Amino acid sequence: MSSMDQREPVAREEEHPAEPSPDGPESGIHGPESGERSAHHAEQRGFAAMEEAKQKLIASKGGRAAHEKGTAHEFTPEEARLAGKKGGEAVSKNRQHMADIGRRGGERVSQDREHMAQIGRKGGEAVSGDREHMAQIGRKGGEARGEH
Repeated sequence: MSSMDQREPVAREEEHPAEPSPDGPESGIHGPESGERSAHHAEQRGFAAMEEAKQKLIASKGGRAAHEKGTAHEFTPEEARLAGKKGGEAVSKNRQHMADIGRRGGERVSQDREHMAQIGRKGGEAVSGDREHMAQIGRKGGEARGEH
């Protein structure tokens, strides 16, 4: 045997986790204990093949370490504004998604009858405060009835 064949394998985090896996003690990073990866992760390896909860745990630890070390990126208000704008533009390109959001919001608001009544009252008050507009409405109504 060569010296490479006689070396002990290097311990990896998934073999000796510092914290218990959120998926339970039986779950490995790649799926069942047999060593096979699940069908969902068949094309992925390493970090990409890990369960989402495990990825979040690792990423969270990295973020905390970067902040403690002082190397974490802190967004300026301008950077944050531009990032939000970019995200909003990307989401708003999906017209079906935006229509679904609007529909759900409209359905929720319209179920609140008191809220809808308040909207109607405000609109009526705003319109009725404009005497010239109300006079035009009255004239049009009279003309439609044949009254001059």
